[in-house]
Amino acid sequence: MTNPAPSVASPGDALPAVPRRDAAYTLCAATFCVVLVLTNVIGVKLFQIFPDGRPAWMPGAGPVTLTSGIIAYPFTFLLTDLVSEIWGRRRADLMVVLGFMMSGVMLLLVQVAKVLPPSTFWTAPQGYEGISMQTAFEVSFYYPGVLLFASMTAYLVAQLFDVRLYHFWWKLTGGGHMWVRNNGSTIVSQLVDTIIVNGIFLYWGLKMAPQQIVEVIIAVYLCKVLLALLDTPLIYLFRALVWRWLNLPGKPGTARAPLA
Repeated sequence: MTNPAPSVASPGDALPAVPRRDAAYTLCAATFCVVLVLTNVIGVKLFQIFPDGRPAWMPGAGPVTLTSGIIAYPFTFLLTDLVSEIWGRRRADLMVVLGFMMSGVMLLLVQVAKVLPPSTFWTAPQGYEGISMQTAFEVSFYYPGVLLFASMTAYLVAQLFDVRLYHFWWKLTGGGHMWVRNNGSTIVSQLVDTIIVNGIFLYWGLKMAPQQIVEVIIAVYLCKVLLALLDTPLIYLFRALVWRWLNLPGKPGTARAPLA
């Protein structure tokens, strides 16, 4: 019988200490929700890579346009993999659902803030005279209905699919080779996410031709695959840190999540 993980010290004697395992999961879930909400906030900005033309291994021509959310969204897959590794599938699914709910809360509050009457004191800062702050705010948080539906649908499907794939690869490898389940789940689920988002938005929203849509999906997906491969050392690092902080028995790489 193993000793339970030590508790996080309470700031006051009147309150009981929070078990370290619960605190660690809460931190992961809170970080997941924050990163996901930020993905929706910063994702309205588009940027370009390969301004001088795409490399030979990428289909199409010209620069590739991506949403700024791509710098934050991959971390959500990293966190679902980490939670799956330590707490198991049910806790990972719960975190995904919580993230979906918090995104809905954020979008609802943004819509309410947009319709509030602006104050006469709310004026543009020096150097930006002549700009309507209300208009700037509305444009900054403009979410096309089709894109919003596509992104929320893609998120829920891809994240839940990622969790299940992670445990499929885990069972298949017998608990070893975490890089297989990490990349095997993320790379496939990112493909699902990319197809749903771009398929709905580009076809029904922008009325693009199927060939153009396929080129966009492939280009965006290849960028996501690269990011997924780059985060492989991070999942090993975070697992080791959490394992040590929670004082879990044995060594990482077991056939099941220790806290499932």
